Amino acid sequence: MADVPHEGSEATPPGSVEGGPPQAEAATTEKNTADTSPVENPWPWLGRRFERALSLSRIVVIVPVIVLLLSAMASFAYGTDVFVRSVTRVVDNPQLTSHNLGFLLLLTDLFLVGATLMIAAFGFYDLFIGTIGAGGSGARLPGWLRIHDLDDLKARVISMIVLVAAVSFVVVAVESKSGQDTLYLGVGVAVVIAALTAFLRFGRVDGGKR
Repeated sequence: MADVPHEGSEATPPGSVEGGPPQAEAATTEKNTADTSPVENPWPWLGRRFERALSLSRIVVIVPVIVLLLSAMASFAYGTDVFVRSVTRVVDNPQLTSHNLGFLLLLTDLFLVGATLMIAAFGFYDLFIGTIGAGGSGARLPGWLRIHDLDDLKARVISMIVLVAAVSFVVVAVESKSGQDTLYLGVGVAVVIAALTAFLRFGRVDGGKR
């Protein structure tokens, strides 16, 4: 004989879990939750794309690198041309005159300018694009020419500028006929060299710390 349900007891509705909401109510709750979930912000995706494009934009540095290399080759070519056109006169008059000495110093100055331009080109490439030879290729730079940061590039270029300024002053001093003008020029060159040296010593990116 089937048991008769006691008075006051309620049968569990079909399709529901004891103590939980019915299926229809649960579906409504899930739908409301889905509707109130936050929409994914598109800005992080756009930000990543922009950062990637900004990172790739450093490739434009290849333009000044090429221009600097061409300028260096032009300086080397000009020095070679000056040598070829003047070597006959030097051979015909081999005495150590001020003109011949100034000619040799002029060649040194031209080649130093070309070397400075090449150092700047290598520095731009290392800083913005990548280290030459880092991928295991056969191309290698000497240790003193490897640029690790802006201070390295600044130190090498300023050192070459000081050397070029000193050689240029010697060229003028050798061929000059006026001692007073040479003195004024020497004072000006000395002031420039002192300023560049002070900037190299105290104007580092890390605040002057070595």
